[in-house]
Amino acid sequence: MSKKSLLVTAVPTLAVSVALAASGPTTVAAQAASTASASCATSKLPLHTRGQLTVATDSPAYPPYFEGNKPSNGKGFESSVAYAVAKQLGFGPSKVKWVVEPFDNSYAPGPKSFDFDINEISITAARAKAVSFSTPYYTNPQGIIVAKSSPLAHARSLKAFRDATIGVQVGTTSLAAVQQKIKPSKQIQVYNTSADVVEAFKIHHVDAIVTDYATALYLTSAELSKTTIAGQFTAPGGDNWGLLLKKGSALTPCVDRALATLRSNGTLTRLTKRWMSSKVAVPVLK
Repeated sequence: MSKKSLLVTAVPTLAVSVALAASGPTTVAAQAASTASASCATSKLPLHTRGQLTVATDSPAYPPYFEGNKPSNGKGFESSVAYAVAKQLGFGPSKVKWVVEPFDNSYAPGPKSFDFDINEISITAARAKAVSFSTPYYTNPQGIIVAKSSPLAHARSLKAFRDATIGVQVGTTSLAAVQQKIKPSKQIQVYNTSADVVEAFKIHHVDAIVTDYATALYLTSAELSKTTIAGQFTAPGGDNWGLLLKKGSALTPCVDRALATLRSNGTLTRLTKRWMSSKVAVPVLK
């Protein structure tokens, strides 16, 4: 908002505040809640395309976040979260349109072709300079994938990986986590896509992969045979995932309100337990 806009609205806002204060705290709270509700009414939402909620994610869309590489089927953690948010905003499945947005492009400055993007996008101060984020819908540790036959499979601390060649995807929290927590002596191998990271591991260009823990669970169970998660660790500052919106989007408070409801009614907990839990005990490394 510009300084001019602030000056124009300052007097009316003050008048409303005085009037509400005169009517008592109960009325103030009730009218404030009513105003918030009205501003998030489905018909009043500031949408990319009128009458529909446009949601973005990358392609391919991997489990456990999506199933069958089809975000629109409502299966997988992030697909389920997206539709749950959409429902809170007043949109049924038929009114949700999915579009493809490459991971690196999602948090680049500029206009967006979606209302929000859901793609395991970590909330960081650097990214928040160019886009807006919702409150977190998930907090994820990092996982280290190695061959079961590797001596690193029995590592007891992050120091064990100092001399390993580690592969990560560009632009991810995993890269910063490796740099700051593991501090390898060898150059980190950075790849454009997660598929490139996996391929590098298969052809033995790297000794280990670091990715978010949930993806590590999927890769070791479905993509990379004879591998294991040697350990998990927390990224610097934590790794909180948020829905990404264009910078200053007026839709952000309504998305936050939807997520608050999903937290309070247990929906996020249920979806996390269904799609993101594991029976495998993985040590926490420090």
